[in-house]
Amino acid sequence: MYRFYFFLFCAIICASCGKKYKIEGISSVSKLDGKMLFIKVPSGDKLVNIDSAEVVHGIFKMKGKVDSTVIASLYMDDDCIMPVVIEEGNISINIDKAGFSVKGTPLNDSFNKFIIKKTSLEDRAYEVERMESRMIMDGKDPKFIQEEMEKQRTALGNDMDDLAKTFIQENYNNVLGTGVFLMLCNGFPYPVLTPIMEEIINDAPDSFKNNPMIKEYVSVARSNMDKLQAVQ
Repeated sequence: MYRFYFFLFCAIICASCGKKYKIEGISSVSKLDGKMLFIKVPSGDKLVNIDSAEVVHGIFKMKGKVDSTVIASLYMDDDCIMPVVIEEGNISINIDKAGFSVKGTPLNDSFNKFIIKKTSLEDRAYEVERMESRMIMDGKDPKFIQEEMEKQRTALGNDMDDLAKTFIQENYNNVLGTGVFLMLCNGFPYPVLTPIMEEIINDAPDSFKNNPMIKEYVSVARSNMDKLQAVQ
């Protein structure tokens, strides 16, 4: 997960200079109380602090100026808690044992809706695995189990692809599109391009294709795939 956040945070697009942001957070997680939280953004190959606040009785606040819109990370010590888009406006963060939400500004609202949908699909994936275990315990025919699970996993995979593809396409021109695409990239042990990823790239505007990290990933992925085809 932390690798995903690292790639996600590296998607940066300039928006406007000198605009103010304000973060108001609430936490019901007891281990956060009394701790310092930090907002970190990429600078070269490192993450640097741009803001910090102490959690006092479950409440923390930060404010500052943003020169560019970025997907940053909220940290406690060396632990990444969650991503947050630093952009102009009032940002509301809620952290509890079930997870987190971040709302209040256009990109954070959009990203939060995506995370909710993604979490729902992940819950479905968990239920599919439980279903398989129940069918085995109930003594169902192995062939039937295999066919049913393949059907369920294929449908789930298609839904996950559709969610990511639609979200990225809707956000081609901001940090969310590049960030979520890099999240997909990070899901593989080495750079490759799936049909969905190829479709996303082919339909993308030049501003998306020319993002340095995306451009490098696509170049390496296509080289890898050419080598695999040559071996076959």
